[in-house]
Amino acid sequence: MSLGIPARLGLFAAGLVVVFGAAAALGAGVDPGQPAPSGEQMSAMEGMGEAMGAVVSDGDYRITPATFQVSEGAPARISFQIVDRDGDVVRDGFQVEAERRLHLIIARRDLTGYQHLHPTEAVDGTWSTPVTVGLAGTYRLFADFQRGGTKHVLAADLTVPGTYLPSPLPAPAATTTTTNGFTVSLQHDELRAGKDGDLDFTVARAGRPVAGIERYLGARGHLVALREGDLAYLHVHPHDGDQPTGVVPFSADFVSAGRYRLFLQFQVAGTVHTAAFTVEVTP
Repeated sequence: MSLGIPARLGLFAAGLVVVFGAAAALGAGVDPGQPAPSGEQMSAMEGMGEAMGAVVSDGDYRITPATFQVSEGAPARISFQIVDRDGDVVRDGFQVEAERRLHLIIARRDLTGYQHLHPTEAVDGTWSTPVTVGLAGTYRLFADFQRGGTKHVLAADLTVPGTYLPSPLPAPAATTTTTNGFTVSLQHDELRAGKDGDLDFTVARAGRPVAGIERYLGARGHLVALREGDLAYLHVHPHDGDQPTGVVPFSADFVSAGRYRLFLQFQVAGTVHTAAFTVEVTP
């Protein structure tokens, strides 16, 4: 497992989308029509560590189509299929993980605009879900599923035309944020590449830990970690069992050094809330 510091590949210039080297290396480009990365770029990308969700195809499965477009702020419907290495549509064998057979994650390349959706599958193997994207920009779409006991995360591009001003990634120093009247705090020891890191979130309201956190997707919360630059998708495991009031704990497998954006979702009184944090992972 590589522990190199990830190159900062998420820099935006007007209308420019950087090609992901990992996808190019597998012959499954995630940004069709863009020039191939230089040798220097490839060397930097090779040191980014193995992670999921940076490619259209992982060798076993492929998401099709690889690109989508919706209008800013308008209700739309996204439909796609998962095909195997022979090009056949996969219609069954999706195992239930976190109470769903497939999770669909959407995030803008500047790590804003996060959505977590649950598509439904038709008899022909087509997955679909309604979606409304409120801000223009270039997004990544992640299809997260498990077959044969193996987890797969495949990525596609989602474009929302319009005026786009990317937001800078918040600094990792902040350990507290607010969302819909809740204050969420994050505690963790030093996070190291190649090692599981414990992440303890505490949800409070009016200065007191919330006792009414409900189970969401089979656990006290759901957490997705995306790596700055290539938006690679990190595997995050919830801790269950007895926990202090208001605490939602996880363990994340950080495969390489760099900055990651964490998206925590928790449920109170039937409503799901999302809190986001930036963390720094050292070599």
